[in-house]
Amino acid sequence: MFSVVETLHRTTSDLTSLPEIGPVVAGWLTAVGITDAAQLRACGAEAAFLRIRGDLDPGACVHLLLALEAAIQGVRTTALDADVKQRLRDWFRSLG
Repeated sequence: MFSVVETLHRTTSDLTSLPEIGPVVAGWLTAVGITDAAQLRACGAEAAFLRIRGDLDPGACVHLLLALEAAIQGVRTTALDADVKQRLRDWFRSLG
């Protein structure tokens, strides 16, 4: 049986193995119920972003959204397709 601290460390370690996900974002994801890479992929970048923005950081910016998508795709943000970046930027602007 793992302690709460050990479980949190294991969870954030899985998430931080993804590109663009550091310990802070991994902690945010865990706090909103996304505890591993499979859950992040199933949730999607937009939904994960809305959870973080709604529950933890109302000022979350488009860079977080792009980082979440990059993590899902397993690439760095700079390697995201230009069309994907534009779609996400447009979606972010639509939030108001």
